[in-house]
Amino acid sequence: MSFHSFYKRAFTLLKAHPSVSKLLVLSTFSGGGVLVYTDSSPLRRILHADATLDADGQPIKKKKVVVLGSGWSGYSFLNYLNNPNYDVQVVSPRNFFLFTPLLPSVTNGTVEARSIVEPIRGLIRKKGFEYTEAECVKIDASNKKIHCRSKDGSSLKGTTEFDMDYDILVIAVGAKPNTFNTPGVEEHAYFLKEAEDALNIRHSVIDCFERASLPNLTEEERKKILHFVVVGGGPTGVEFSAELHDFLVDDVAKIYPKVQEFTRITLLEAGDHILNMFDKRITAFAEEKFQRDGIDLKTGSMVVGVTADEISTKERETGKIVSEPYGMVVWSTGIGSRPVIRDFMQQIGQGQRRVLATDEWLRVEGCDSVYALGDTATINQRRVMEDIAAIFKKADTGDTGTLNKKDFNGVVKDICQRYPQVELYLKKNKLKNIAHLLKSANGEDTQVNIEKFKQALSEVDSQMKNLPATAQVASQQGKYLAKCFNRMEKCEKKPEGPLRFRGEGRHRFQPFRYRHFGSFAPLGGEQTAAELPGDWVSIGHSSQWLWYSVYASKLVSWRTRTLVISDWARRFVFGRDSSSI
Repeated sequence: MSFHSFYKRAFTLLKAHPSVSKLLVLSTFSGGGVLVYTDSSPLRRILHADATLDADGQPIKKKKVVVLGSGWSGYSFLNYLNNPNYDVQVVSPRNFFLFTPLLPSVTNGTVEARSIVEPIRGLIRKKGFEYTEAECVKIDASNKKIHCRSKDGSSLKGTTEFDMDYDILVIAVGAKPNTFNTPGVEEHAYFLKEAEDALNIRHSVIDCFERASLPNLTEEERKKILHFVVVGGGPTGVEFSAELHDFLVDDVAKIYPKVQEFTRITLLEAGDHILNMFDKRITAFAEEKFQRDGIDLKTGSMVVGVTADEISTKERETGKIVSEPYGMVVWSTGIGSRPVIRDFMQQIGQGQRRVLATDEWLRVEGCDSVYALGDTATINQRRVMEDIAAIFKKADTGDTGTLNKKDFNGVVKDICQRYPQVELYLKKNKLKNIAHLLKSANGEDTQVNIEKFKQALSEVDSQMKNLPATAQVASQQGKYLAKCFNRMEKCEKKPEGPLRFRGEGRHRFQPFRYRHFGSFAPLGGEQTAAELPGDWVSIGHSSQWLWYSVYASKLVSWRTRTLVISDWARRFVFGRDSSSI
């Protein structure tokens, strides 16, 4: 860009936008230099307009990228996307990012709901993207369109429906609670997926205590009202139970002393143990602690129905149906696909699957221009044995029908990149590399034919596992896909991925690889269980402080960090907020 063009554009902006106060233009005419400082996005777009011009100075037609959702994966994708050759449009029914790991803390007043949300328009404005508050209700992949409906609210007179075109679609709509079609759950139970859910639970808990404090109630009526049932022994159910117990012990005893003796918490789990995805040491400690705290833990109990007054369970050992009265039920038993995703799966031939399938590059199988992230989808990892003949052929460059050490070394790196289960299998069996695997299967034979090759790798696919539906996975996927988009043009010309065993050349990018940084399970009483990489397990008060520091650091802005830390400090000094606001 020439000095004259630069100077002209800057002062054109000043003339067109006189209200831009944070603009400073310093000119040194003798030196021929101009320094411009601004935090105004209009000026940045004008001064960097050349980034969207081709070699001949002609404008490059930007590809329209539509992002559905503003959760962990969608927000991470938008935050890391920096390619100016994309016109980005965000469509989401909520105009904020929600820090979901702290939702249980909202239910008892430890943390305020507004402290864990970050308005998305701040990021949108900074990035120069566009945002529409609406819900996608149908995806038309064949015509590259989405059908949207504006957010329905009590203050709106009806809703508006519209279509939107896209060149690339990024689906990050998350998932909904899975009721397993249990009768009465939708009508009578509370879920814990959104900020509204946490606030509704908080209101209901306080309402239960206020109703139980009314005069002229019998003891049985008070016991029913103050019986809190949590269904699901996963991290969310366990953490909510712990948070609720802390509220009963620390605050209810002071605020509602006359009804404290009638309170009861029951945690129902259909499996044999709670927190079964954690180390057995954590599971055992959590069960023992809940027993000491007086939380009624019932494993092997599957809920078969919920009415307005009772919850019915089937005991696995006896097959007996047991019904109990309750005051409030919180349902936390897993996730399921949203209706728009189920409809989309039917369109593209994935109707028999439980969840939307993508390849290792997060591209929806059967749709080259559609990507899916987070809880919306799962990676359908390619099996080694499906491609074993193609792998052998690619390695056998001399077409001899056997592989020697040199032939094999030519593809070993690509095999490990393309099929992560290979490395998992080697690690599990304490083998240094694939050469050791072949040696263990074929002895000292230096020549390996196709049959021996198959035999050596026959058990590798047993290590394939689906990634957990966690914020960690979703966030890493969003970051990975954004970095792929940032390097798209470069990698089109010079692919950086592994060999295409069933085709020619290389894949554009390295496949997505999830890196686990550890998991936390807050258990109440300022005690937390932590399972960190390297088989390190820590349980107790020290882990609670680690939990505080990690969660504070993972909040997406200094605003939310300040608010959450101040909420924690307020709770330590004044106790939890028991108002029903």
